[in-house]
Amino acid sequence: MIIAAADGSALGNPGPAGWAWYVDDACWAAGGWPRGTNNQGELTAVLELFRATAHLDEELLVQCDSQYVINALTKWMPNWKRKGWRKADGSPVLNLELMQSLDEALRGRRYRFEWVRGHAGHPMNEAADERARAVATAYQRGGDIPAGPGWSGACEPAVDALVSPSLPEIDLETEVTAAAPTDADLRDDRAGADAVLFDFDDPSADWTTLTLELTTEEHTRLLERARAAGTSPDEFLRGLI
Repeated sequence: MIIAAADGSALGNPGPAGWAWYVDDACWAAGGWPRGTNNQGELTAVLELFRATAHLDEELLVQCDSQYVINALTKWMPNWKRKGWRKADGSPVLNLELMQSLDEALRGRRYRFEWVRGHAGHPMNEAADERARAVATAYQRGGDIPAGPGWSGACEPAVDALVSPSLPEIDLETEVTAAAPTDADLRDDRAGADAVLFDFDDPSADWTTLTLELTTEEHTRLLERARAAGTSPDEFLRGLI
């Protein structure tokens, strides 16, 4: 499995914008535009990642801090397509060209998305965010665009090293909270649809609490996995969900 982070940035939203995907310091790419939105940057980062890895057979795990992007690609898109690329209220889907390109790029691929909290110290997410913001800043200041090496020969040897560790089978029965998306996540698409990762009764709530139980052995394994990932048990479980 190849693990990669994808992120976007827009100064002003809309404004000078950038996108980036990141595997490691020798394997990343970035780009952008003089004017764009944060969501366009987020979507393009995922699109360019899938295009860059189209020649590979490995499953792709995409770490993304945009619930709008994850929901659009994993939940909403089939209904949009059935309705002629229109939303439930009949209005056109936003960022249509990007959505259609992503629909094509994802076809036949093995992939999963993992939501990570942005600006919370997640190493790969921070690396992607820094590169996307650097491009947006370069467009703002008229500087050189840091495009990165792309998926070059330096990436290929890293694939085996990026295999996700096998996780223990866990009865997800310990207390964990899942954050609802913030206004910042949805700023330029808030009129389109609520980007909630799960269909709970009250998507406006700041937190939704799930009650779970673990055996002592499972709890110990969870702590070990979370410690190895450099995160808390709650954050580790939230990533699994």
